[in-house]
Amino acid sequence: MKKTTIVAAVLIAGTAVTAFAHSGATGIVKERMDAMLAMGKAVKTVAPMMRGETAYDAETVRDAARLFQQHAGESMTNLFPEGTGGMPSEAKDEVWTDWDRFAALASQLEENSEGLERAADNGLGGMGGNTSMVGTSMMGGGSMMGGSTMMGGGDMMDAAAIAEMPADAAFAMTTQVCSACHERFRAEED
Repeated sequence: MKKTTIVAAVLIAGTAVTAFAHSGATGIVKERMDAMLAMGKAVKTVAPMMRGETAYDAETVRDAARLFQQHAGESMTNLFPEGTGGMPSEAKDEVWTDWDRFAALASQLEENSEGLERAADNGLGGMGGNTSMVGTSMMGGGSMMGGSTMMGGGDMMDAAAIAEMPADAAFAMTTQVCSACHERFRAEED
C-alpha cells in the first residue's frame, strides 16, 4: 500500500474517532478537537485527488492548505495550554514534557502548508501516492516520520522549496507532519 494512502487513511480514521470524542469535550479541548476534525476533513477531501481517484482541483488544494495554516504554528500551540490533558483530550503528556518538539512540528505544519498552497498550481507529479522519494532524495535522507529530518532537528525544507514541488509531493510532506505529530503526541484509541 502506498504511503500517502496509509497517511490519509490514518488521518481519516482519526477524524471519525475525534468526532465521537467531541461529545464530552468543552472549552479549549473542544476547540482543538474541532481544529483537528476540520483538518482531517480537508485531508479526506484532497487525498483522493492526490491518488488520482478524483479530478484534481487546485483551488480545493489551496483551500485545504489555508485551513492547515489557520490551525498550525502558534495557533496550534495556543490550543494546548498546560493542564488541558486528560479525558476527553487525546493529547499525551508528551505534548507538555516535550514541548519544543511539539512546537517545532506545529511550526513545520505551517511552513509545509504554505508551500502546499503555492504548489497547488503545479498539479500532480505522478508520484501515484509513492512518497518514498520525499523521505530520501528530496529531504536529503532520513524519513519524515522518525529520522533526523522531522523528529530529530535536521534542516527542513522551507515553503519556497516546497512550492516548487508537484502538489502531491507537497501534500505528502504536509500530511506526514500531521502523522508524525499524531504518532508522538496523540493517545491511541482503544
